[in-house]
Amino acid sequence: MRNDMDKVALVTGATSGIGEAVARALAEDGYSVIITGRRAQRLKALKHELEQEFDVEILPLCFDIRERAQCESVIDSLPQKFANISVLINNAGLAAGFEHLYEGDTKDWDAMIDTNIKGLMYITRKVCQKMIERGGGGHIVNIGSIAGTQPYEKGSVYCASKHAVHALSQAMRIDLLAKHIRVTEIRPGMVETEFSLVRFHGDEERAGEVYEGVQPLSGEDIAETILWAISQPPHVNIDEVVITPTQQANAYYVIKE
Repeated sequence: MRNDMDKVALVTGATSGIGEAVARALAEDGYSVIITGRRAQRLKALKHELEQEFDVEILPLCFDIRERAQCESVIDSLPQKFANISVLINNAGLAAGFEHLYEGDTKDWDAMIDTNIKGLMYITRKVCQKMIERGGGGHIVNIGSIAGTQPYEKGSVYCASKHAVHALSQAMRIDLLAKHIRVTEIRPGMVETEFSLVRFHGDEERAGEVYEGVQPLSGEDIAETILWAISQPPHVNIDEVVITPTQQANAYYVIKE
C-alpha cells in the first residue's frame, strides 16, 4: 500500500457550481489541482484566482469528458508535477430536459448518458490505472444524487444515469478494495448551481422557480462535505453521504415557505 504525501487532485466539471467550489476548497487545503471542463475562459480565470489566493499550482485542461480519446490523451500527457493524482472528484454531469419519457429529446438523453455515466467511467479508468501503477492508494469521489435511488416524474433518464453512478460507486468500492483506493459517493438533494438552468435549456425564469421558497444547498456545502470525507485517516472510508436542505426530506417532499 502506497503511503505518500501527494496532494494532487483532479476535479471534472470545475467551471461552475459544485466543481468550482470543490476546486477552491482543495486549493485552500494545499492541493495542487487539475481543473477540467469545456469552457476555457472560465478555467483560465479560476486558475488565476486560485493561484493568487492560495499560492498553489493549478492546471486547467479544456476537453470534453464524453470523448474517450481525449480523456486518455489528457491523463497520459500530464506534466510530472500533476501526474501523481491522489484524489479524483467525478463532478462533471448534467440534467437536460424535463419531460415524460415518451416526450423526451434523444439528444438530451445522449448528453446525460455520455457525460454522467460514460465520461465518469472514461476518466476513472485512466486515473485508476495510474494510481495502481504507483502501488495503489488514492481516493475517488463520485457526485451522485438523491435521484440515484429516488426516481421522480419527468426525470427518467437523468434518474437512470444517477442510478448508474450509485451502482458504479458500489462496484468501484469492491473492484478497488485490494488496491487500497478509497471510494466515496456524495448524493445531494437540491443544490443551487447552473443545474436547473442547464436542465431548462437556459430558461432563467423556469430555473429560478425551482428554488423559490427554499434555501437550497450551495456548492460550498458540498465542497465542505467532500473535504471532510477525503480528510479521514487512511483506515477510514466514507462510503456514501446523502445531504439535503433542511426543507427537503427527499426527492418528493419539499416544504416551500
